[in-house]
Parts: sequence; C-alpha cells; structure tokens
Amino acid sequence: MKSKLLIFLCIGFVSAFIVSFLYILKIDFLTSLDLKLKDVRFRLRRNLEPDKRVLIVAIDSKSIDRLGRWPWDRKIIAKLIENLKKAKVIALDIVFSEVSSPQSDRILSDAVNKNAIVGYYFRDDETYINPVSYENLRQSRIKIIKTEEDVKTLPVREFSYAELNIPSIKAQGGFFNILSDNDGVYRQINLLALYNGELYPHLALKAVSQFKDAPIIVELAQYGIKSIKIGYETVPVNESGSLTLNYYGKAGTFKTLSAVDVMDGKVQIPEDSIIFIGATEIGIADIRSTPVDPVMPGVEISATAVSNILKKQYLIYNAWVTLIDILFITVPAILLSFIFTRVSRTFLSLSIFMAFSFLTYLVNLFIFKNYFLNLSLIYPFAALSLCYVLSEAYRNLIIEKKSRFLKKAFSSYVSPELVNIIMKNPYALKLGGEKRTITVLFSDIRGFTTLSEQLEPEKLVMFLNSYLDPMTKIVLKHRGMLDKYIGDAIMAIYNAPVELPQHAQQAVLSALEMIQELKALNEKFKKIGFPEIDIGIGINTGEAVIGNMGTDMRFDYTAIGDSVNLASRLEGLNKFYGTKIIISESTFNALKQKEKFITRELDLIRVKGKKEPVKIYEVVENTAFEPAIKDFEKALNLYRNCRFKEAMEIFSYIKEKFNDKASVVYEERCKHYLQNPPASDWDKVYTAREK
Repeated sequence: MKSKLLIFLCIGFVSAFIVSFLYILKIDFLTSLDLKLKDVRFRLRRNLEPDKRVLIVAIDSKSIDRLGRWPWDRKIIAKLIENLKKAKVIALDIVFSEVSSPQSDRILSDAVNKNAIVGYYFRDDETYINPVSYENLRQSRIKIIKTEEDVKTLPVREFSYAELNIPSIKAQGGFFNILSDNDGVYRQINLLALYNGELYPHLALKAVSQFKDAPIIVELAQYGIKSIKIGYETVPVNESGSLTLNYYGKAGTFKTLSAVDVMDGKVQIPEDSIIFIGATEIGIADIRSTPVDPVMPGVEISATAVSNILKKQYLIYNAWVTLIDILFITVPAILLSFIFTRVSRTFLSLSIFMAFSFLTYLVNLFIFKNYFLNLSLIYPFAALSLCYVLSEAYRNLIIEKKSRFLKKAFSSYVSPELVNIIMKNPYALKLGGEKRTITVLFSDIRGFTTLSEQLEPEKLVMFLNSYLDPMTKIVLKHRGMLDKYIGDAIMAIYNAPVELPQHAQQAVLSALEMIQELKALNEKFKKIGFPEIDIGIGINTGEAVIGNMGTDMRFDYTAIGDSVNLASRLEGLNKFYGTKIIISESTFNALKQKEKFITRELDLIRVKGKKEPVKIYEVVENTAFEPAIKDFEKALNLYRNCRFKEAMEIFSYIKEKFNDKASVVYEERCKHYLQNPPASDWDKVYTAREK
C-alpha cells in the first residue's frame, strides 16, 4: 500500500511539474485555449456596474435617421460638442482627416480646440501626413519618460504612418487603435504606441489623464514597459503597455445617450464626467469581437478601459497571481493522485476527476468574480487531466498486469473463488476473521525426513514439486483452498472463504483422489529413480476462526482452532493404524451420501491436547477390504464389551487374510487386556501418546 501511495504521489508531482514547465514556456496553442476558457468566465459572471461618470454619446440609428447619413456636416458635430460642454472631458472616437467646407472646418476646430480631446489612428500603409497636423500630433506624445540604463528596444507596437486630424484641429488627443489577440478577440487594450521613435497614449489613457488633471508617466526597463502612471496612480500593464480589460457586460452596458437627444437638449449632462463620442450604428461603427459580445463598438472598449482605471477594477496578473497559478496546478493534481490510491474502479476515478475539474473551475470563477485575479484555467485542467491519464495508464498497464500475475500466482494454490474476491476487492484482505464451520484436510508424506537425507537438494525440490503440483490441483478441483505447504505437508480448507454446501464430502473425495494420484506418481518416480512414497490424510469438520491472520506487514488467509488441530492429529494417527485416510465423527456425520464411500469405525480415542474422546473412521480406498468391514465391526463390538478373546480371534483372522494393521493393533490390545483386565469403569477410549 505504501509503495502504491508513493507511485501515485509521484504521478501527481510529475504531472504538476510538466504542466508548470509548460505554463512557464507559454506555448501559443495552450495560451489560446486558456484565453478561450477565460472568456467563458465573463459570460458566467453577472454584469458589473461601470463607472457612472463614463458615458457614451452614440451616433446611432436614431441619430442617422434624423440627421442624415454619416458623415454629418461638421457644424453638427460642433453643436454636439457645444451641448456637452458641461462634461469634464469629451473624447472624440472620430478622426477628421479630410478637409470639408472652410466654414464647417473652422466651426468644428473652434469647438474641438475649446472643449474636447481628439482621436486619430495609426496605420501601416502609406498615407500623406500634413506637417502641421504632425506638429499638432507631437503635442500629445508622452513627455515624461523614466528610463533605466541599457534600454535599447521596446516591445511596444510601432507604426509607420498615421491618419491625423486636419491642421486647424490643434487639440491634444490619443490614438484609438486597439490590437486584438491572435484569434481576433479583443481582450486587452494597448495604451501606448510607437511612432517616429516617440511614445503616444491611447485615447482612453489621455481621457483619464485630462480628467484627473495629472500627467502620464511611463517607466521603461530593459524588458519593456515597467509601469504607466497617471500622476501617482499606477495602471497595471504588461511589458508592451497593454491593459487586460475587465469587461462589464455586453454592448450597451455603459449609459449611452443618443446624439440627436443631446442636440435637442433632452438629456442632462453630468459635470464630473468623461464622455466618448463614437459610432454605434452597425453600418458605420468600428465593431470588435470581445469575450462578452462578438459585436461591440470600439468606442465602448475605450470606455471600458477608462472605467477600469477610474474604479481600479483591474484584472490582476502579477507575480502573486503566477504563484497562485502554480499552486492551482500543483495542489489539486497531487491531492487527486492521493485519492486515486484508494480508488480501484475506472468509473469512480473518472467521476472524481470530473468533480475535481468542476470544483477547480468554480473556485477559479469565484476568485475571478470577487477579486479580479486573472488566473489560468487550462493549466490546472491540464495537470488534472495528465494526472488522471497517467494514473489510469498505471492502473491498467501496471496494476492490472500485476493483478493478472497475482491471479495466475494465486490460482496455483488458492481456490479460484478466492482469487476473484481478491481481484474484485483487494482491500477486503485486512486483518480480522469470522467463525464458520469448515472441513480441514491435512496430508503428509511418510518418512520424509529419511527421504530428504537421501536426495540432493536440487532433486529434493524437483521431487517435492512433482508431488505437490498434482495434489494441489486435486484440492482446487474440489473447490478447496490450499491454506499452506508445511514442508511436505499440505493443509487445505473447504467452505472458506467461499461457501461450499457439501464441504465434508468434497474433502473426502479429494483425499481419495490423492491416494489414486499417488499410485500414478509412484510409477513415475520409479521410472526416474525417485523412491516410492506413501501418505497419510486426516480430515475433520468443525467450527474454526477463518480470516486474515498476522500483522499489517504480513498476513495469511487461514483457519485456526481445535478443529484444525484435530485434523492434524488425525493425519498422524494413520501411521499408528496403518491407514491412509482417517476422518473424524463430525466429518462422517456431515457426509450427505455415505453410501458412496467405504468406511469403517476405527476407534474412540483421546488425542494429545484434548480431554474429550473422538470417534474416528477410516475411509477405505481399497475395495478388496470391503468384505472384512462387517467382521471388523463385530470384533470391535466384542472388544468394547470386554470379550477380548473372541474379538482377538476375529482381529487375527482379518490380519492374516487382509494384512490389516489396524487389526494388529487391536490384537495386541486384546492380549494386553487378557493379561491385565481393564477397570470396571473402563470408558473404552484409547489415549494417543503422540501427535
């Protein structure tokens, strides 16, 4: 059990180590799967309330229907901006890159330069850049940059060209490019961009800076962007200056005002607010796919970033989150492997694996919803999956192989029923026992000590194996359980651990077949130069304690009790009576079909170690002796009635005609009692002096 526990724990540790290594490598395929799983968390989480100070003025279908097709005359945009002048910040998610009528451009420029920050975007394809517009752009660059030594390159997206506003628009602004992940989903917003060797802020970052009236400060390190600060507040970004977005819900989650309603003066504009003006009408809007909505206007993504910064509702991914990720990879996998040591069924282990996976996801979702920790999902699942697969592989390839080996090994000396019980429920092999009526068979080779001295060790082992193998097969054939080998002796149990209705009869049948098999063995031994042997068998039926006896380190399934000891004593009495099979009275009475066997009552004895006498019987395997059985019974009756002379005559007759050693024993007893008559209270019991 300890070795099994160690192996499964090693599987858990190895699984955790491999997946932790993959986690550090950040393989693109796994990262992509991880992002997909993280997206599901947004859809399972209830919508959050964004910052109420962030509003969107939408160029929507209602406004298009009323004011005409986009783009509108710039005087309309100027009026819209004028009606929003109560807001603290107005951010235009629009670029006015082409000249229209001079009057409209002037009116728009006056309105923008007075009350708004403008948007523009970078591009990779070549376009004309007005020098004045470029100088206006440079006024928006990041001016406070703190640089460590040896910073040569930055992992910030660099652009070659820009789509800028007309020269008369001199207001500062920010770009509204948003970079997607490799799968086209927008999960983060790039707050910085490189253009002509200078850093520029995103429109969202610029809006917060103006709202807080605090400068944007960028700290550079050798690995990239160390930090972005707005005044004294740090915005958590990665080395490329990107902020992972904590989306609040689908499109429309932010308070959205229709542009036409603003122009008609139907809505109140909060003073302490940031207002984004942008298109939401599908025909003209910049539609992006996000984890919460596949058709979200780009202006709402910028609004999400601003709300995240104002409310400090960041999705956190830092060194502590990395440590927690490693713990989520390691601890469940090791715990799962520990539980697998106590699980033997594939269906149950699969159920536990699925439960662990589901629980891991629930815990991850809880932490995400309540603490905004951007924990990984694919890697903990990968660790659990790898642990499950390796555990099942070990269980099926190694343990099952061992089980087949054990079954084959056990089948050599344990009943097939017991083998099946062990294979189905190995944990049933625990210390403990139960009382049950069983039949115990002992067999032993006569004169084995002398025999072992005559043979070389290698030949002795060969001899024993040649004898024990067929005898064991006979026991198993009759559904007995081979309890143990005691040197040349065999101990077998019937009716344990599987119930056997006619266990006494099966034991006696085994004994008779053993005697027959011995004749064939002696013929074989004679041919190969081994000495011929004889055996004695003792059988007793009675109550015994059966079960696993021993210690936790080593134990055997066996039987203990007086009934077992008596069977052993009966086996030894065969030498005294010159018989081959002796059974107790309890076994004789338990035989359901006595007529199938040739038996004779042999004696009433008191074996060593017991006070109560036991009536014993011989099972006669030689049918030629059957005619003498009635004479033996008659002589035995005369003997017990103290008519020793008459009994001795019959015993002498049987001895001479059938060479019966038991009759010799009684003939000697009769002579003894004729010379030394027994006491008047003689109990007719013979006391065995030897085991």
